[in-house]
Amino acid sequence: MLWALFTILAAAGQTLRNALQRDLTARLGVAGATHVRFLFGLPFSFLFLGLMALLTREALPSIPVTVLPVVALAALAQIGATGFMLAAMKSKSFTVTIAYTKTEPVLVALFGLIFLADTLTLPMAIAILIATAGVMLTAWPKDGSGWSLHALMLGVIAAALFAISAVGFRAGIRALPEGSFGMRASTILVIGLAMQSTALTGYLLLKDRKALIAIFAAWRPSLFAGFMGAFASQFWFLGFSLASAAQVRTLALIEVLLARLISGRMFSERPAPREGLGLVLIVVGVALLLNL
Repeated sequence: MLWALFTILAAAGQTLRNALQRDLTARLGVAGATHVRFLFGLPFSFLFLGLMALLTREALPSIPVTVLPVVALAALAQIGATGFMLAAMKSKSFTVTIAYTKTEPVLVALFGLIFLADTLTLPMAIAILIATAGVMLTAWPKDGSGWSLHALMLGVIAAALFAISAVGFRAGIRALPEGSFGMRASTILVIGLAMQSTALTGYLLLKDRKALIAIFAAWRPSLFAGFMGAFASQFWFLGFSLASAAQVRTLALIEVLLARLISGRMFSERPAPREGLGLVLIVVGVALLLNL
């Protein structure tokens, strides 16, 4: 059951990292705050890889060329997912945005139906409807003026990209031909963060050099956010190396509850009754979908 412990640690670290990134968004912009988790997380990923090598007494696994495109796709999807998530947080509460991203398993089922002709049974459809109803309830603002469709759209896009990222990184870990689960997971983490750091640094150099300068000016909070990002990713990847993405993502739903605690303490956010019910429905719907 190591994968369960790894998933819980990853969810806790990711919740705190999301909160830190949300705070940095006002100072660095969406692209800058997105880059923090990758650029400042990269050195820590090398540290984790070195510690794993010491613990396992193993050399780095060989890396087939065919692994790199899969990891690159997952890395780019995660960049996009993080950016859309932070953009959603600017127009909706921290907890509600996290709930939007937890519709990820629902989107996996829908993508399977549309692109792979996977069978959608009645119980699966009911689970999807329950989760969707929950999303609509959490999207309804406290003043009753209507649904936050903009935040909903951004959150759902983020969820879809997170789904692609999770599947891609798990595929990359499994494709390595040798090494313990810890060494394979840590190796893919370094490769992924290196790709992400390079891509976003190049983008900001071309499009927004002020944001890149601001990142280094805010190095203290950025460093902690980067550490928490690498910490969370390390345990996500360890979980993916031992269990299916469905198992890991099901248990990861505890992040919704952790987000509620974080938002209450850090942002003084209080959920309306509709939002509380919506969060419950999302958890129930997604859990039903993955346990059918």
